[in-house]
Amino acid sequence: MSLLYFLIIGLIAGWLAGQLTKGRGFGLVGNLVVGVVGALLGGFLFGLIGLSTRSLLGELVMAVVGALALLALVGYINKNR
Repeated sequence: MSLLYFLIIGLIAGWLAGQLTKGRGFGLVGNLVVGVVGALLGGFLFGLIGLSTRSLLGELVMAVVGALALLALVGYINKNR
């Protein structure tokens, strides 16, 4: 996957994660950054359980799951401070 393709998937995933969390995100720009990092995290998590994808929709789902996991983790850390 090219870097541009990866970034676009990550940006879309960040936006979708922000829409799904409604108010628990980091604003538009923050959620977009979380989406890109979440795409990496989603790929790692899916790899741990032995899942992989080759379709655009599958990659988007994987990136959204990673972004949601990252948002949950950061929210949990901020809540416990």
